[in-house]
Amino acid sequence: MSHHIARQVHEKFKVFTGELDSDGTIGKLAGEVAAFVNASKIAPKSIGIVFLESSKHLLFTLGYRDDEESYPISLHCVHLGKVESKTHDFQELEKKLNAVSSKHRNVICHELYVADGHSLNAVIMTHEAS
Repeated sequence: MSHHIARQVHEKFKVFTGELDSDGTIGKLAGEVAAFVNASKIAPKSIGIVFLESSKHLLFTLGYRDDEESYPISLHCVHLGKVESKTHDFQELEKKLNAVSSKHRNVICHELYVADGHSLNAVIMTHEAS
């Protein structure tokens, strides 16, 4: 395994839960995850998000390593529009994701979630390099 891939591999996870903000974003959960990363001195590697329609809660997972140097992160939530599941052409979604990515430096990873049955959102995890 190459050195770069080996640094991305991780086996530890932390689970967070919370409600969506009134605007449908992950709201204060973003700050809670970033605070956990800073307090725990970990190296975050991945995120996972599921919106549980029945309870109107998010289930958010953070994959990380604790055996390498810690770094600060931020989470950014962006509305991408309504889900159009009947199409097989996702070029417009790709354009929107690329536009979001171009507005944030040092993107580590992203995750998508659907809220209220049709509202597609992206969460971008960025490295907050100084």
